[in-house]
Amino acid sequence: MRDTLIGAVTEPKEHSMLVNVIIRLVKEKPLGVLGAVIVLALLFVGIFANVLAPHGINELSLSHRLLPPSREFILGTDDLGRDLLSRIIYGARISMIIGLCASALAVSIGIVLGVLSGFFGGKFDLVVQRFVDAWMSLPWLFVVLSIMVLLSGGMVQVIIVLGVHRGVTSSRVIRSAVMGIKENTYVLAAKAIGCRVRKILIRHILPNIMAPIIIIFTLSMGQVILSEATLSFLGFGVPPPAPSWGNMLSGDASKYMYRAPWLAIWPGLALSVVIFGINMLGDALRDILDPRLKGGLGSYGGARLKRFMKIKSRLDNGRRK
Repeated sequence: MRDTLIGAVTEPKEHSMLVNVIIRLVKEKPLGVLGAVIVLALLFVGIFANVLAPHGINELSLSHRLLPPSREFILGTDDLGRDLLSRIIYGARISMIIGLCASALAVSIGIVLGVLSGFFGGKFDLVVQRFVDAWMSLPWLFVVLSIMVLLSGGMVQVIIVLGVHRGVTSSRVIRSAVMGIKENTYVLAAKAIGCRVRKILIRHILPNIMAPIIIIFTLSMGQVILSEATLSFLGFGVPPPAPSWGNMLSGDASKYMYRAPWLAIWPGLALSVVIFGINMLGDALRDILDPRLKGGLGSYGGARLKRFMKIKSRLDNGRRK
């Protein structure tokens, strides 16, 4: 009987949450794997752009202007004779920097507003949520363009504006997650024994909302990159001669689209592939991590409960035997 109970209590070795996510991603989400490959390729190209680019981004040669794809210029040249492949590669670096930095800023703002609003509630929550409602009711392009006109174009300005806009919007999702967690028994017990609010937020709230935070960060990257391309296309994003994909579509491509269609095809294709990859990865992570979906791994505080229920079930079976 004793051996049976000991065997029942012994818990088999479980993989970490990260390993479980990777395993399920590979087994169940082939499009998610494809998206992960595209995202990793974007990061690799962005980091090693100066090594991978065959020519300088502003290396002018009027004798080579508007050349079609060839062995020397794989994707052709623009109206100033600059290599299009090199500019697209460096454009990946700009998209990577803006996507990562703006998404990190958005998640940070979303965590601060969402956690504080959801945990404290009351008048503070009422004021914050009315501000979020007013912010979300305005067309995002109108808000972003109005701010960019005041700040003037630039990479730092684009990161701040897009990060703040996405952060305020995403705070609503984090607030909902916090409101579901703060009523759990372990949070109420921590309050009852006199734990400080800071300790409760760091030890009990934040670890259990990592699933929606990861999802928000991943999906924000694609939206931020697309928003940056939109602003650059309209002339309010990263200013030339920086090789932003949006700038490449609005400048040379609009003037010489019929004479040299590759000026619009390659930047547009690069932008489409990257957005597709990020969205596929984000959707796959949402399906795996979201606790509201069947089989989600990101159950808020549910991992310990699942292990406890397994042990309890084995103990009950051992007693019956």
